[in-house]
Amino acid sequence: MTSYFDALETRSVDERAAALGAALPEQIARAKGLTGYAERLADVDASTITDRDSLAALPVLRKADLGAAQADAPPFGGLTTRPASGFAHIFQSPGPIYEPGSTDPDWWRLGRFLYACGIGQGDIVQNCFGYHLTPAGQIFESGARAVGAAVLPAGTGQTELQARAAHDVGVTAYAGTPDYLKVILEKADELGLSLNITRAAVSGGALFPSLRQWYADCGITCLQCYATADLGNVAYESPAMEGLIVDEGVIVEIVTPGTGDPVPEGEVGEVVVTTLNPDYPLIRFGTGDLSAVMPGQSPCGRTNMRIKGWMGRADQTTKIKGMFVRPEQVAQLVARHPEIQRARVVAGRSGEADTMTVRIEAEGGDAEAFAATVADVLKLKGEVEIVAPGGLPRDGLVIEDTRSYE
Repeated sequence: MTSYFDALETRSVDERAAALGAALPEQIARAKGLTGYAERLADVDASTITDRDSLAALPVLRKADLGAAQADAPPFGGLTTRPASGFAHIFQSPGPIYEPGSTDPDWWRLGRFLYACGIGQGDIVQNCFGYHLTPAGQIFESGARAVGAAVLPAGTGQTELQARAAHDVGVTAYAGTPDYLKVILEKADELGLSLNITRAAVSGGALFPSLRQWYADCGITCLQCYATADLGNVAYESPAMEGLIVDEGVIVEIVTPGTGDPVPEGEVGEVVVTTLNPDYPLIRFGTGDLSAVMPGQSPCGRTNMRIKGWMGRADQTTKIKGMFVRPEQVAQLVARHPEIQRARVVAGRSGEADTMTVRIEAEGGDAEAFAATVADVLKLKGEVEIVAPGGLPRDGLVIEDTRSYE
């Protein structure tokens, strides 16, 4: 195997920017022609959207928006360039949310990740992602096909059968959630079956360092990717294991939760993704996941931006004193006063009663005016605490719940 899946992975910054400058306006124009984007992109001049900075002016498309659009125009909400009958598959995820699927080569772009795992021709991949309704099984099978590997479509459950099949078929690689491979290996050991698995491509859950080390002690290299049913592959690990490298078919932004405003490099925020898939052009799709951009490039030679991986959920909606407080409301509070740089709502407990403290990062300002806006926007009264610029943590939280539920 050569070092890289394709030449796109090692492009220079200028080459990537030039390609994006050509592809992005076409994708925005494509989206503008779809009924699902008619109002959202009505006033947008597609020719001016040529990079990540110009994308930031567009609204964020959230999962709730997707569900509402699909309810009005099933099954895909008028957001695809093909009719439902023009796709090879129609999947259903919880919500329900419907996702299209295609048998076009590497449609979800998982090949790049599997190649980075060292999986290719001569390998047999035991694919333990689900094949029923949800698309994960097909997503990884498509990636295996892109690198020339054979697939044992195992799906989930029936661990003893999984272990026996891995032994009988001569499986060399695993695809599935991070923890299930350990279950299969332990079952094989219990049954006295030797397995030949040396590589694992995982997603859909946290890969804890201790588990990765456990696999390494078994002679298995385990790498992870960040992929979703809607977007396909977003970012993936390489053998360097220093962050996740953004896939060449998407544009990733890290934004302040609730606003869509990009945060500086290194700060934690919500992952917002724009795809270049012409069949399903999701524009600024808010994943609800938190991450942060890492500086520099991966030592493996891949040159695209890196993110730290999954760092929690951006949807920090919290009920305080019986009322929901949402990140969007905190953003409104900040917008009301130009002297406010950031704000953070802290939910606490005193005895058996909820408390709310709003910590406001500002240089000067009127605490009473801030408190009045808090009551107006959040519909709750609470203590207002002003801190100096830089006094709030850069951890992506705008609502912090310190109450214990144990």
